[in-house]
Amino acid sequence: MYFTNVQRVCVYLSSSDGLPAHAAAIRALAGEMARRRITLVYGGAHRGLMGVLADEMLARGGRVIGVIPRALVDLEVAHRGLTELHVVDTMHERKALMFTLAEAFIVGPGGMGTLEEAFETLTGMQLGYHAKPIVFLEVDGFWAPLVAFLDHSVRAEVLRPEVRSLFRTASSASEALDALLAW
Repeated sequence: MYFTNVQRVCVYLSSSDGLPAHAAAIRALAGEMARRRITLVYGGAHRGLMGVLADEMLARGGRVIGVIPRALVDLEVAHRGLTELHVVDTMHERKALMFTLAEAFIVGPGGMGTLEEAFETLTGMQLGYHAKPIVFLEVDGFWAPLVAFLDHSVRAEVLRPEVRSLFRTASSASEALDALLAW
């Protein structure tokens, strides 16, 4: 599938701060998305790398759509300055709405939640449920251990090479967005 004009990209990433290099890469991603007039879809939080991404997009005049479960709104985690904020009941509804709203995905540094979202998206692609592209933004070797694990899984014959090829990385914001367009 070839996407010539991606309008909305969902970014999965951490609600924790991460390292300074992570924040710098996420600011660069926001800048490139805003420059290309791509709408951000994300988890709706105001803190951590999620907040850095949303704040930078908004500062650059970008459009930002957040999706957050009601329980996190009640804990005062929701970003209150977004273009749109959708409040849903569960994490499952959050993922489903983010998936519906987005045409493509970028995965930034993150932990369990980020991996869970990204691998659910990859699994859906593997099973033929969708053909929306996904790219992992490589920052300071963050994804290298995961790449090594996936390569190990192929060698151990528990992951088919054609499925492994769905996992792609990009070393810059521009490269990540270009990869989505050329998928």
